[in-house]
Amino acid sequence: MAWFRRRREPVRRSGRPADRADLEHLAEFIRSRRGVEAYIEPQTTVTETTILLVAHDGEWTRRRIESPEAARRFAHQQAMPIYDIRLMGYPQRMRDYNARQKRRPAS
Repeated sequence: MAWFRRRREPVRRSGRPADRADLEHLAEFIRSRRGVEAYIEPQTTVTETTILLVAHDGEWTRRRIESPEAARRFAHQQAMPIYDIRLMGYPQRMRDYNARQKRRPAS
């Protein structure tokens, strides 16, 4: 019976897809740091697919990207490893970096 079916509302996403500025930011992060690895973060109901870059010391940045395939292409073009965050989890060095940043006195 159609009476008991839920109506599917279209998924509304906030934000925008990746653009040239996002890709330039990611490339600059890679150039200016060492030991950078990429992680694909899946699309959610709130955000699009993102790529997370984590440097050797745990410093990180995140930007939107069109798809997991686009993230893989970007990482391969940059000759860097890429992982799926759902399989690997967030790296400990990133959590340690965040903890260090919280302990820093405000300037």
